[in-house]
Amino acid sequence: MKGRLLYLDCSSGLSGDMIVSALLDLGVPLDVVSGAISKLPLAGYRIRVEKETRRSMVVSRFFVDVEEGDQPHRHFADIRGMIAGSSIDPGARELALRIFQTLAEAEARIHGEPVDEVHFHEVGATDSIVDIVGAAAAFDHLGAEVVCGPVPLGCGFVKTRHGVLPLPAPATLEILRGVPVEGTDVAAELTTPTGAAIVKAVATGFGRLPPMIPARIGLGAGARCHEDRPGVLRAILGEPVAVREAEPGSCAVIEANIDDITGEIAGHAMERILAEGALDAWIVPIHMKKGRPALTLGALVRSADLERIGALVLAETTTIGLRHHSVGRMEMRRELRQVETPYGTVRVKISRGPAGSANAAPEYEDCKARAAERGVPLKRVMAAATGLAEALLRDGARGGDPCEKK
Repeated sequence: MKGRLLYLDCSSGLSGDMIVSALLDLGVPLDVVSGAISKLPLAGYRIRVEKETRRSMVVSRFFVDVEEGDQPHRHFADIRGMIAGSSIDPGARELALRIFQTLAEAEARIHGEPVDEVHFHEVGATDSIVDIVGAAAAFDHLGAEVVCGPVPLGCGFVKTRHGVLPLPAPATLEILRGVPVEGTDVAAELTTPTGAAIVKAVATGFGRLPPMIPARIGLGAGARCHEDRPGVLRAILGEPVAVREAEPGSCAVIEANIDDITGEIAGHAMERILAEGALDAWIVPIHMKKGRPALTLGALVRSADLERIGALVLAETTTIGLRHHSVGRMEMRRELRQVETPYGTVRVKISRGPAGSANAAPEYEDCKARAAERGVPLKRVMAAATGLAEALLRDGARGGDPCEKK
C-alpha cells in the first residue's frame, strides 16, 4: 500500500471555513471536528454543516454561529495555552499549535512585537479558533500527505481592526513567503491569513496536481461566490502513482565552512533553519587550512527559499559567506499512522516507493513523551513502536473507506 495523497485545488482561494467544509465533504466525520473543538474552553457558539448548490455543483458549507456580543481579542500566548492544555489528540493539537505559531510569527514581523504578545483580532475570535482546530483535527484524521495548488490572491482593499489594508492582507503575504502565489483581478480577499497559515503548516509541497489515482473528492464552499470563480475549494484524496521526483533545480544546497563558531550557536542556527522551512540541515566537523578545526553547516532548501534561508545563515552564524548549488530530489510517498503501544499512542511514518520498497519509523518526539510519562527507557518505547510500524507494512494494501482514520 502506498501512502495517500491529498491535493487542495485552491483556484478560488483559501479560508478556514472553506478548508473544513472541503474535508467534511470529502468524508471526514463531523464528530472528528466537533469532538476536537468541544475539548477547548470555548462557549457561546454552535457548528453546523449544510449542503448548497454553487454553479450547479452540490457543495458543503461549514458554519460557526457565534452568539451576539463582543468577541474577546486573545493574545497568542492565551490561545497557545488553551490548545496545549486541552485533551485534543496529540497530532491535531500539535498541528493546531503550528498553525497559530505561523500566524503569530507573521503578525510579530509585521507589527514589530514579541511573538507571545501578538494580539489576535479576527483570528483570535471564536469562529477562527474553531476553524483552525477543526481543520487540524480533520487533517490529522486523514493522515495523508498534503500538496496544495498555487495560492490565488485578490486585489483591492479590506477593512480590518487595524483600518483599511491593501489586498492581499499583509499577514497573508507574510505567511506565504516562499510559497507559489498567483495574482488575480478579483477585487476581494480570496485567501485569508487563516487559510494561508493552515496550508503553510500542513502542505509538504505546492504546485499542480501530481500524478495520482483519485478516490474521493470533497467540495467546500466559502462565504463568497465571485463572477469568475465559484468560491469552492476542491480536496482530492487518492493514491500516488509513482515516487515523486522534483524538477531539476527545484531545490538547492547551502553550505558554509565556519572556524570561529561554538557548537551551541551552530546548533541554534540549525534549529532556526529547520524552523524556517529547510527540508534538511546538518553539521559536519572538518579541518580547514593550517589545520584549523571547523564546522560545515549545510541545508537542503527549496529554490524559492534560497535567498531567505541563506540570509538567515549569514545572520545566525559568524560566517562572512556561503556557497549554494541547485540539486534534484527524489522522495518516497509518506503518511502518518498511529499505533497503540503498551506505553501509549505513537505516530509512525510509513513511506513507500517503487518496486515494493518501504520504510516505517516511529516519531521520536512521541516516543520521548511516552517514555517520560511512563518512566521507561526511550529505547523500549521506540522498539515497541517500530515493531508495530513494521507490522503495518506487512499488512500490505488496505481496503475500506479512504476517509477512515489511519
